[in-house]
Amino acid sequence: MIRRRLDILFYIVIFFTMFVVFTKIRESSLHNFQNQNSDFNENDTALEFNTDNAKISKQQQQPKSVPLKKLLAMKNVEQKILNEKKYGPVTKETIFITIQVHNRIEYLKYLIDSFRNAKDIDKALLIFSHDVYENNINELIQNIDFAMVMQIFYPYSIQLYPNVFPGTDPRDCGRDIGKEKAIETDCFNLQYPDTYGHYRESKYTQMKHHWWWKLNRIFDELKVTKELKNFILLLVEEDHYVAPDFIYIYKRMQRSLHLECPKCNIIALGTYSQTLDSMSYNQIEIAPWTTNLHNMGMAFNKTTWLKIRNCAEYFCTYDEYNYDFSLQNINRKCLKEKLFTALIRGPRIYHVGECGIHHAKTNCDVDNTIKRIDMDIKSAQRDRILFPEDLEIVSTNLRHPTNPLINNGGWADKRDHCLCLEMTANKKNDECHKIFPATNDINDL
Repeated sequence: MIRRRLDILFYIVIFFTMFVVFTKIRESSLHNFQNQNSDFNENDTALEFNTDNAKISKQQQQPKSVPLKKLLAMKNVEQKILNEKKYGPVTKETIFITIQVHNRIEYLKYLIDSFRNAKDIDKALLIFSHDVYENNINELIQNIDFAMVMQIFYPYSIQLYPNVFPGTDPRDCGRDIGKEKAIETDCFNLQYPDTYGHYRESKYTQMKHHWWWKLNRIFDELKVTKELKNFILLLVEEDHYVAPDFIYIYKRMQRSLHLECPKCNIIALGTYSQTLDSMSYNQIEIAPWTTNLHNMGMAFNKTTWLKIRNCAEYFCTYDEYNYDFSLQNINRKCLKEKLFTALIRGPRIYHVGECGIHHAKTNCDVDNTIKRIDMDIKSAQRDRILFPEDLEIVSTNLRHPTNPLINNGGWADKRDHCLCLEMTANKKNDECHKIFPATNDINDL
């Protein structure tokens, strides 16, 4: 009996020793990944998966990009939540906010500062979704100490695939090459011009891909959200700025609309008027969701998301590079229960991005824009119209528009359609692997 106990004790010691060694090796591997990618250059080239499923092009095997892909894959698997011990755990009461980030750190700094000044931000989980991996942006986010924070990384970015789809393949047709020249040069995607005769530009298509991937990832795949039945997600972007009472208004709207507008399935906290005054501060407008009116500071729950996701074809195959116009297409042509918006007329989320991919301005003074918004908020504080006790529904319009949609193009390439569908749960398409064999790589990342 004594010998048997000694044998058991011996095996316990051996098992514990192996566990400690394995843990040290894992920590060392992660540290090495981080060191290898600390000086990653956006111009480094990613692996090219040839469209005929042939060999990987050896000339494009750059040593830095492969570890970066693996590093980001590891981070996406890890799903680390910063400040969880201080502000967690994540529960059904947590306020879920996702921020889509590209590389405009000057805007992002202001957004984070505005978050810092918001009441109840310590009850939020801020999920930053990136399509560029940059150390200075990571450092800025990882220094947040006022809320729980998670970073997720879009795995099919131009940074990871600069010279092959989903980036810009040198064999692809130029945007304005025209059909005749495309046929003459036999460029790769000559069969897929958009509505206006232009060919894809990866810097535009990436935004829509990233937006769709982010929602699939957060609603359907993250460990912290997967088991939550019907949480609400607020969508923010790097060039937004929030008022101190944006969470307060957000929660009050959720409670009041549950009783007063059961049809409302989208909350919008932002308008482009950028005026918070004594007339609009507590006024709610009910209307059918419209892209150019209700696309800023949107929030919806998982039930609404599942209905949107089930209409993925109307998003992924619609010749429109803007995610919001594509969502409008879903709303018009697929959803049985249409999208209705409750909009707070006095904005609690502001748009400050005067320069960016949709703007031609080169003289961008974000400081002056922020000063104007801060004056607006300080004036509201003096007038004591922040944190209103009551919200008032002042306008209700339940008639959906019937005017025909006009698409902007930029999304006619079948590879974009397939990548978008491949990122969608329950929407796998065998035909896509014939058009774009590189989608086979999606499951390998």
